[in-house]
Amino acid sequence: MTLAEIDLIQMISNAGIVVQIVLLLLLFFSVTSWAIILVKYRYIKRAFKQSAEFTEYFWKSRDLSSAFTKAKQLHGSPLARIFRIGYLELKKTSQSGEAGNPGSSSKSGNGFSFNTKFTGMDNVKRALRRATNTEMTRMIQMVPFLATTGNTAPFIGLFGTVWGIMNSFSGIGQRGSASLAVVAPGISEALVATAAGLAAAIPAVIAFNFFMNKIRIVETELQSFSADFLNIIERDILRIERRRS
Repeated sequence: MTLAEIDLIQMISNAGIVVQIVLLLLLFFSVTSWAIILVKYRYIKRAFKQSAEFTEYFWKSRDLSSAFTKAKQLHGSPLARIFRIGYLELKKTSQSGEAGNPGSSSKSGNGFSFNTKFTGMDNVKRALRRATNTEMTRMIQMVPFLATTGNTAPFIGLFGTVWGIMNSFSGIGQRGSASLAVVAPGISEALVATAAGLAAAIPAVIAFNFFMNKIRIVETELQSFSADFLNIIERDILRIERRRS
């Protein structure tokens, strides 16, 4: 342990009770923020990797049933999860009698018809919309705490600093001396709170902006994939209707 670390520990231990409480609160914000940063980074990295893998497989596959099998293996992909929900809703719609006679298409290959009525299409759209909202809620979970840390930690640290300086000036009045040797220790103890507030806030703000940018990208990809998935279904419906006519 270096001399600077020893001096820092001594300053914290000699600080007033209010400053110590402030430092403990900032320590809580900092530790929690770093835990969220590590968890969300791994979660989002996995989501991007598996979503890219699923997207590549989906457009190469010839039928939705094989894409569904692949989607069940990619538990960390938001795209795979909303596809599973949309696929199951489409299958439920077909089997419940909302679809016409069984047919085939370039993307079906699964034994049930894509000749879905518009009421069935509405069910699929609603299922995809709900799934997208659920995925976005899951993606953004815990991230607002980083914004809270970035916004409040500097002010909490500033409160500790102001309180410590007030105590220092109070001590000056009691001792009747304003020399640097009397003022410096109390002010340095107080300024530790400001440094702690900034140390908690800066990583939280950087991580919040980083995660929100990634989440916006995921949201765009989910909406684009939902639209493409619905287009495939509608295209197959029109193809079957043309064959019948």
